[in-house]
Amino acid sequence: MSALPLVERVRARLALEPGPPSRAAVAALVREEAGLLGDADVLDAVRDAVHELAGAGPLEPLLREPGVTDVLVNGPDEVWVDRGAGLERAALRFPDEDAVRRLAVRLAAGAGRRLDDAAPWVDAGLPDGTRLHAVLPPVSGAGTCLSLRVLRRCSLDLADLTDRGTLPRGSAELLRAVLGARLAFLVTGGTGSGKTTLLSALLGEVPGAERIVLCEDAAELTPAHPHVVRLLTRPPNVEGAGQVSLRDLVRQALRMRPDRLVVGEVRGAEVTDLLAALNTGHDGGCGTLHANRPGEVPARLEALGVAAGLDRRAVHSQAAAALAVVVHLRRTPAGRRVEEVGVVRRDGDLVAVEPGWRADGGACPGQRRLAALLDGGPAA
Repeated sequence: MSALPLVERVRARLALEPGPPSRAAVAALVREEAGLLGDADVLDAVRDAVHELAGAGPLEPLLREPGVTDVLVNGPDEVWVDRGAGLERAALRFPDEDAVRRLAVRLAAGAGRRLDDAAPWVDAGLPDGTRLHAVLPPVSGAGTCLSLRVLRRCSLDLADLTDRGTLPRGSAELLRAVLGARLAFLVTGGTGSGKTTLLSALLGEVPGAERIVLCEDAAELTPAHPHVVRLLTRPPNVEGAGQVSLRDLVRQALRMRPDRLVVGEVRGAEVTDLLAALNTGHDGGCGTLHANRPGEVPARLEALGVAAGLDRRAVHSQAAAALAVVVHLRRTPAGRRVEEVGVVRRDGDLVAVEPGWRADGGACPGQRRLAALLDGGPAA
């Protein structure tokens, strides 16, 4: 008995069931339909059917490979995978464009989201934590585009990151000192530079008696800490109701007696609430921010703050009073590493970030200022 007819029979039965199929339901139906197949054949059929009908289909083996961070589909004949050293083209091919679209629609349904001509894109978290983004044509041009980011729940500490070369030239002790001085900081860098991994490791160094409240879009931070409270955003339902934004979470977190307020990724109007919170006695707060260089952080904060309704001067004033340090990572062919620890300072009515420590040993005009902050005194 071939696997394809078996999968099609299971697919037909699942079409009569309400809601997206679960892995357990697919496995049960395969066993019922398997007939006289031997144990090994049944196990193979269950695996193939689960991948096809409840998993990520032909992408499932790629997503399960150790070290894979992203799987990208640009069309039926163009699949890319990132194993940590940049994108590589995979040998995998889909039968046709309809197969890619069916997979995208099914994955969206599994996340409780709608994906069709009326709602041609979706950004959602799958039940296993994988981040899904999909766009249908004609918005996506030639064909359905799928982007899957794998959430690896491995918690690395600062010692692990030092061994991997992420924390060069004594930067681990420097970052421990930043935590000990309860300085507010942002971890910055490009996509896939290791911001979340580093922030998780740093939060694991926070004293166990302190209460950490996390605000995230997806459960990505995994600090090894005994007192962590996690708040997660929620998208609107198909009627457009029920949304919980990151800004909502920050406001709620302030009422939960946090010792450390953490925003997993600052990328919208929540920046105003975070800066305001860090200006009202919530020392040691932190988060991540996309930025290509530390010097671009003020402009990035300004863009987010102005879009949220603050004027330019107010954003810079809040940032100068709220933030002390920027920890910047860069992804290189040799791996991810901390490139610079910058110090936030006033520059007239604006703020600037100047180097206080650099991995390459270059000039650091903010070195004395950073030392003063770590000593608990006023920045020079």
